[in-house]
This record gives sequence, structure tokens and C-alpha cells, in this order.
Amino acid sequence: MSKDKGPMDRTFRRALIAIGAIAAMTGTGAMFLQNARADDEKPQLMFVQIADDVKVDLAAKTLRLVKVGQQTLFFSDRPVRLAGHVKMADYLTEWTSKAGSDNFSKDPPNATVSVYEPGKSENTLAVVTITNPRIDGADLVYDYKLVDGALPASGGATSLFIDWIGAGGGVGAGYHGVGVGRRGPGVYR
Repeated sequence: MSKDKGPMDRTFRRALIAIGAIAAMTGTGAMFLQNARADDEKPQLMFVQIADDVKVDLAAKTLRLVKVGQQTLFFSDRPVRLAGHVKMADYLTEWTSKAGSDNFSKDPPNATVSVYEPGKSENTLAVVTITNPRIDGADLVYDYKLVDGALPASGGATSLFIDWIGAGGGVGAGYHGVGVGRRGPGVYR
């Protein structure tokens, strides 16, 4: 990672992000990121999926997001702030070799499940490692391995907060082979 060399360097990085967003709209985002300076900071993207309900099969180790939203939200933290959404089909591509050699299937993410259970004053939280996502009607089903906490058998409104992946892929531990071009333009500040 390079050190900030002043306003020109920040302006250059912001210009790269803006060009990347435009390239994403034209489908050339991945190629743009591959050609970007190697020492430029890459955004770390995190994802959120929202569902009406959750059903957990403790025996089968499956987590079902019931009536899951068909858009997966993504965002990043400083220094490059991006936010946007991606269609479910594009999100599921991140789990395949189409996303590059370092994809979610090869390095499954951790995720925090937040469930508002009826009759409870606070949400129930559990950390899981998720694998093998698949669509079943209006639901999204994952296999899971419990890392921390306890999952309810069912609940109410549910959010799944999924660990980050880095745009550009292949640049270090934890980065996956994805490009901004697969996500759409997003917003940055």
C-alpha cells in the first residue's frame, strides 16, 4: 500500500475510482482495475443481504434467508468509500471460477446473522462461515459452519453481513478475484 503523497495523489486515486465506475457501466471495469497502478489502494467491499425471515436447519447445517431481497448491497470503508447494489445473479457469480481463481468458493467468507426474533427486545447475533449459496424459489440457502453465538431455528426480519472482498483480486490474503465492472457503478465520497 502506498503512502499518501498529498492532494495530487488523493485526486489521482479518486480519478481512478471515478473512471472505474464509468468503465463498470461499459463493462470494462475488470480490465481497468487490472491496468491500475499496483500500489493504489483497492476498496474492500462488504455485502449485506436482507430477508423477511430466516429458517435454520441445525441438522443439515443450512441457513435459509426467506424472501431474500433480489439486490445485494455492497459498501466499503475509508479511504475509498463505495456503496451500491448488485443483482443476485451477479452476487452468485462471486462464488464461481468466473470471479477469478480466488473466489468465495475457494475462500468462504464469515458472515454475521442478525435476526429480530418475535418477543425478544434485542436481535440475535451469530457469526458463521457460509458456503454453497443457492436459490430456492424466493429464498437464498447457504450451508454454514457456526463460528460464534447461536442461531435461532427461525425468526423475523434478518440481515446477513458478509465479510469483505477486494476489487481487482489476487493482490493479497483475503482478496477475491472480482472487478468493479461486475458490480455496477456504485457511489463514492
